Amino acid sequence: MHWLSQRLSALPNYFLLAWGWQRWLLCIACGAASALALPPYNLPVVLLVTFPCLIWLLDGALEAVSGGALKRFRTGFGLGWLFGFGYFLAGLWWIGAAFLVEAERFAWLMPFAVLAMPAGLAIFTGIGTAFSALFWSDRFRRVLLLAACLTLADWLRGHVLTGFPWNAFGYGFSGSLALSQTASLIGIYGLTFLVVAIFSTPAVLADTRPLRQRMSAVGLAAALLLVLAGYGAFRLQTIETKASDLDVRIVQPSIDQQDKWRPEFRDLIFRTFLDMTAAPLGGDARVGQERIVIWPESAVPFLLTQEPGAMFRIAQVLTDNTELVLGAVRAEAGPNGTEYFNSVYVVDGDGAVKGIYDKVRLVPFGEFVPFKSILESLGITNLAGLPGGFSPGYQRRPLSVSQGSRFLPLICYEAIFPGSVSGAEDGPDFLLNVTNDAWFGRTPGPYQHLAQARFRAIETGLPMIRAANTGISAIFDGKGEVIGKLEIFEKGVIDGQLPQRLGKTLYGVFGDLPMLIISIALVVFAGISQYNRDSRIN
Repeated sequence: MHWLSQRLSALPNYFLLAWGWQRWLLCIACGAASALALPPYNLPVVLLVTFPCLIWLLDGALEAVSGGALKRFRTGFGLGWLFGFGYFLAGLWWIGAAFLVEAERFAWLMPFAVLAMPAGLAIFTGIGTAFSALFWSDRFRRVLLLAACLTLADWLRGHVLTGFPWNAFGYGFSGSLALSQTASLIGIYGLTFLVVAIFSTPAVLADTRPLRQRMSAVGLAAALLLVLAGYGAFRLQTIETKASDLDVRIVQPSIDQQDKWRPEFRDLIFRTFLDMTAAPLGGDARVGQERIVIWPESAVPFLLTQEPGAMFRIAQVLTDNTELVLGAVRAEAGPNGTEYFNSVYVVDGDGAVKGIYDKVRLVPFGEFVPFKSILESLGITNLAGLPGGFSPGYQRRPLSVSQGSRFLPLICYEAIFPGSVSGAEDGPDFLLNVTNDAWFGRTPGPYQHLAQARFRAIETGLPMIRAANTGISAIFDGKGEVIGKLEIFEKGVIDGQLPQRLGKTLYGVFGDLPMLIISIALVVFAGISQYNRDSRIN
């Protein structure tokens, strides 16, 4: 037993004693390896190595710091920023593919974007580890402290400026549908806390505490993981998903992004959508049932209501009991000229527009340029190619379709924002995510996007319909189970039955507030403990 204790205590020496550039490279490497926990790889086991290594690197660096709180804060920030930079670089490198769609205009920006975005997002990880460093200790509580601080950092990243919560650490559970069910209780930020806490716990095996205490901590983490898996399996097995009275057809045309806006392909693309809409029913479709047909984001390569004959041609392929929901660019006269909106239309069987939703959260640099006057003077324009970019909608609101069913439109990356919809009884009946991931080709991007949309269904108990131009399109029930799916670059339709909503979830009622209170309380407790310890020493 003594031999085992010595061997475990020697585990972190390489990380504890690392110095200078070696420590920096280890931080970046651990962060980059952590991205393997994300889709499409779904290897959370790597976090059992990378998070303990991060704790050991912090142990070694903070032990060597002499001075006050500012030096500890700076040291913690530096290591956390390096870890975050590696994580976001490995997890988001695929954004560079969007700059190659029109390479002659945007390829020169690709290196800056691929490096600048991880560098900016890593600031939040750095802030999280910096506050951890202020109250660091050699006890197990540093594991909970790090989990709380990184949870708060992920939450801030999802809200500061326009917010960008892509690849929160909680998505490390996305490869397991059973473990993902905990999102119905505490949301993705709650899963961030659990992922960091559980996978960081092996770091205590190398502490100098009695072996029994160290093994107990690891045993508790393992037991918690089993409890989460057990809860998920129970929820998946016991909650029954029933079909509603509404059928769905998702159209995935798989149109290459380079061809989408070429004038010579306009009619061909439109005819493709019309033909796929009118194709014979298949799958689980019910003849004569009320049905909605879904086309993806910015489906038609023209302004829908300004194209002569377009609405008439749509009406020709819709039956009396069918409505169309599609993404399209909308133009409107504004005080400063024409404004463009990324919109969702609801069109009835007569070709009349029943409702319109304009996208509220726009993609920075993709749909609009922040600090426009400065950056456009440097030749930086939006990837959408519209003069002036898109204008944001005024508010997020549900739309109605057949039989009074209500859905909340989530255009493109609006689906990555947790807490954007309540699961209360007066909320929508389902979520609808229309997107165009063709910009990113066959990279991890579309798989990550799909996984995050799936979590919105689990968090709220609401079914999710997802229509993507080149994939991945799917129907999920309120547990995140797949009802129908088309893989990336697969041309086809999904015919299925819309699942009923599951009712209120705990997260749908309380949102992120409980997890934020717990995380803040842990940080305050760590601060009080640190103050008491310093008082005893002095």
